[in-house]
Amino acid sequence: MAAEQEAPHDPPLPPILTYPSSTPPTLITQGAEARLYKTTYLLPSLPCALKYRPPKAWRHPILDARLTRHRILAEARVLARCRRDDVPVPAVYAVDESAGWLAMEWVGGVPVRVAINEWLARRRRGELEENENKEGEVEGDAPPVTGDKEEDKDLIALMRRIGAAVGRMHKTGIVHGDLTTSNMMLRPWEKGSAPSNGHAGSGDGLLDGDIVIIDFGLASQSTSDEDRAVDLYVLERAFASTHSRAEKLFSATLESSYREAFKQANIVLKKLEEVRMRGRKRSMIG
Repeated sequence: MAAEQEAPHDPPLPPILTYPSSTPPTLITQGAEARLYKTTYLLPSLPCALKYRPPKAWRHPILDARLTRHRILAEARVLARCRRDDVPVPAVYAVDESAGWLAMEWVGGVPVRVAINEWLARRRRGELEENENKEGEVEGDAPPVTGDKEEDKDLIALMRRIGAAVGRMHKTGIVHGDLTTSNMMLRPWEKGSAPSNGHAGSGDGLLDGDIVIIDFGLASQSTSDEDRAVDLYVLERAFASTHSRAEKLFSATLESSYREAFKQANIVLKKLEEVRMRGRKRSMIG
């Protein structure tokens, strides 16, 4: 009886990942344009993120190949420029624009979105317990986080690190294009190393770590204040939607650290007001 054939990988692996390896690749996420795999680079002990843009059957092959090369190279150049200017992004290990893949440093930790939501959930549970002890009943809606309580310092410090990271990115002439807390990682601080912002965390350490900005697939090199303002507006709206309880802390906290990291911040923040007004008008018109 013939040996059973190994089941095909779904979706098909990029050719670079079909070679024998001691560590099988893992599909982390799949979007409309690209797939992200966790694999290794050169050594089994060195984890790597491989971003692969598969061919699009619905596009003309020549156009598809040209677009893939352009987008892979553009992302690699943006990451290299950020690393050169000390912006916290993954390092580029290797690139093959013809084959449609980009190998990058694997960033450990959790997405900032996950960390903030878990922190808000824990705080909510604590508030419910406090209300039960005081009044014998649970109140309905959770009050907004205003920054007045001692435990809020961890979230304020995290938001300041986000503002500083975005400020450094804009300072070097890069606009992300899809700034959300899902596209930022919270990488744990190395044991014994001092936090970059001097804040070691006053609570359970859930929000401790360095900010690393990821997923530069929509990024571009731009020094336009309008583009930078739109970048901030996208982050602001995403933050309000994903972490609505902490929305009141966003502007003042993030903008203060953004100003410290970027000398032209005042011009960008003035543009941000204009972008907000346009956004509100669109919302009213529908």
